[in-house]
Amino acid sequence: MQVAGREAVVVLCSRDRRRGDRLWGALPPMPVVAPWWPEAWDVVEAVRQRFGIDVTVLRLLTTSRLRMPGGTVSYLAEINPAADLSELPLTPWTAGDPLAPEPLRQAWAHPDGPRRLVAWAQDRLEAAGIALRGVPEQRKTWNLSTLWRLPTERGPVWLKAVPDFFAHEGALMQRLGPAVTPEVYAAEPGRLLLADAPGDNMETRGPALAPMVDLLTGVQAGWADRIQDLLALGVPDRRLAAEIPRIEQVVGEYEAGLDATDRADLERLLAGLATRATAIADCGVPETLTHGDFHPGNVRGLNGRFLIMDWGDSCISHPMTDELAFTRPLDPADRESAADWFMTAWRGLVPGCEPERAAELLRPLSPLIGAVAYAEFVRQIEPDERIYHIDDVCDHLAIAAAEYRARQ
Repeated sequence: MQVAGREAVVVLCSRDRRRGDRLWGALPPMPVVAPWWPEAWDVVEAVRQRFGIDVTVLRLLTTSRLRMPGGTVSYLAEINPAADLSELPLTPWTAGDPLAPEPLRQAWAHPDGPRRLVAWAQDRLEAAGIALRGVPEQRKTWNLSTLWRLPTERGPVWLKAVPDFFAHEGALMQRLGPAVTPEVYAAEPGRLLLADAPGDNMETRGPALAPMVDLLTGVQAGWADRIQDLLALGVPDRRLAAEIPRIEQVVGEYEAGLDATDRADLERLLAGLATRATAIADCGVPETLTHGDFHPGNVRGLNGRFLIMDWGDSCISHPMTDELAFTRPLDPADRESAADWFMTAWRGLVPGCEPERAAELLRPLSPLIGAVAYAEFVRQIEPDERIYHIDDVCDHLAIAAAEYRARQ
């Protein structure tokens, strides 16, 4: 399938500590390499190549599409206030004031925010005795994270910042340790420095997936009786009994966006949630730490020696929700094999449990948990950037309705 291309309109601003932030205008649209809106590296490179100036992308302003990928996407980007802009073909930006205050804006999306974030990283690297060997490179920025690559004497180090609702990620990864995640050089709530982990597994399939499953399930079994420790780290509590009122609230808020069939099936699904949660608990697989976005692309490494990335979505929930997330995008043969690896692992970890029955009962419930998570994101993300998640809640509710319907 051909992926739609993206072009970027870059709106320039600068930070002046004496006279305040200044908006300079918009550069003409330019094609960029990647179709995905959060990618920043190609926007930075396109501006440098075409106009000879360096920019830092702060945030998305507008899009010509309601969904990724592709389209014309405008970004607010910061420049050095001393840069010579006299020869640039700037036009006035008339689609609102991108410098107007917004209480939900992330720190890295403000002018001077990226500089302060990179300065924090440089201070922590210096404290760890790690020397920079080049200029920090912005890779990605959007409402759920910003990611920078810092070249150092030890190879690439990754700087990541996340919103408050993911602020537990660094502390959790430190606790999980280098046998499970890349080494964490420094972490504070909402930001962390990670060692590089070579080995992209986005397209990995077949038996190579099995060690990924073993790694995660082993971690989960080890945390099943340490729920209070997870809560102390700030890991969100999405255990099924506690999640039911949140699910009911989100369905009530968003069901108007569904068709009549989906609404009716969701009503029936909600009516039996408490009974379903009890049946899932009776299957004997304990609620524990879940990754929340477990798929091969979030596993790095080679030859079965894997590390798990991106723990921002982690929570306390039922571990078979990770099985459903992991297997859903696979082709039928790999899906069946991977599901069997999850089931075999849990039967070995908890003798007498029924992971297959738990997974089946969770199929309509897992997307409801996802809908709650996305609804919480939307409530805490500034309005301009909600475009990233405009349909995510209703999409997950529709999936839940379809899963329920398929089992009646």
